[in-house]
Amino acid sequence: MAWPAALVVLPVGILFLVSGLIINLIQAVFYILVRPLSKNLYRRINKIVAELLWLELIWLLDWWAGLKIEVYADDETFQSMGKEHALLICNHRSDIDWLVGWIMAQRSGCLGSTLAIMKKEAKVLPIIGWSMWFSDYVFLERSWDRDRTTLESAFRKLADFPVPFWIALFVEGTRFTQEKLKAAQGFAASRGLPIPRNVLLPRTKGFVSAVTHIRSFVPAIYDCTVAVQNKQPAPTMLRIFKGQSSVINLQIKRHSTKELPETSDGIAQWCKDVFVTKDALLEKYATTSTFSEHKHQEIGRPKKSLIVVICWSSLLVYGIFRLFKWLLISEYSWEVIVFSVALLILVTIVMQILIHSSESERSTPPRRVHPSDEMKQQLLQK
Repeated sequence: MAWPAALVVLPVGILFLVSGLIINLIQAVFYILVRPLSKNLYRRINKIVAELLWLELIWLLDWWAGLKIEVYADDETFQSMGKEHALLICNHRSDIDWLVGWIMAQRSGCLGSTLAIMKKEAKVLPIIGWSMWFSDYVFLERSWDRDRTTLESAFRKLADFPVPFWIALFVEGTRFTQEKLKAAQGFAASRGLPIPRNVLLPRTKGFVSAVTHIRSFVPAIYDCTVAVQNKQPAPTMLRIFKGQSSVINLQIKRHSTKELPETSDGIAQWCKDVFVTKDALLEKYATTSTFSEHKHQEIGRPKKSLIVVICWSSLLVYGIFRLFKWLLISEYSWEVIVFSVALLILVTIVMQILIHSSESERSTPPRRVHPSDEMKQQLLQK
């Protein structure tokens, strides 16, 4: 990690670690004491508590790096966001697509009730993974025999969710890389499918399960297409910490779940068709720099995340001041110094883990098998 980034990561990391552990502790207390009595009351409380942590990451993008999101959607879609339950599907283009989703959720007033279907490794990420677990995120093992039951159980539990929620599903199953694109193109060519150039082939089983189980109480699917501004490097957490801005284009189309086919095969084909359309949109953008024909919507930059970070920072500075004041008169000063050094080392390790876990190069690689192999069919068409 470069020195300029390290100088930012350390203070932000201390703030994130200390505040995160406090939030995790509060979540654990409410999980133990409130959830057994009232799951809906717990969810309402957790929505507020989780936002106090997640808004720190919103601040990092909004106010530190100055990330800009150009949103394109029709008025009906834009005005519905945050007022209804919705299933979000999106191409997985960059390392911070999930944070772009969080920004949109925060603008729509449902950041604390935003969920996602993620790989199980995310559950053990320090602070952030734990907060997601307390917030009913769904973690999969990428084995359909086991994941089918997990998904069905998770979807059933959402039926009585007390506030509007979003549940995000990256149906490509992994982040886009050129290596994975070549594998997807080879499989598509061998099967006579449209050959993608800007997306991976969707894995439709999870999407079919979602639509089948939640269409009775989730009225909308938000079809999101994300693209980094032409001729700009893709945003990464390391670039964000360096304060390097990016421009993200985001198109959102609302589909009523009632419009989708009733059969599993029909739902799967609908999803595949959506990704063919996404691919065409991204190809057009790459060649003409015209991203979307939908209306450009302003999302602003609310001060809420800035206020939250200022409050957390003030509490942290006050705590450090009191600590140093105590050190001046304490006979345990060396022990405290050793503890402080250990804390700095722990912060560095935790932030390295979080940054590295977000990198595309560390996502699931494509399997090296012949296109006719059934294992590859499961990988790319699952």
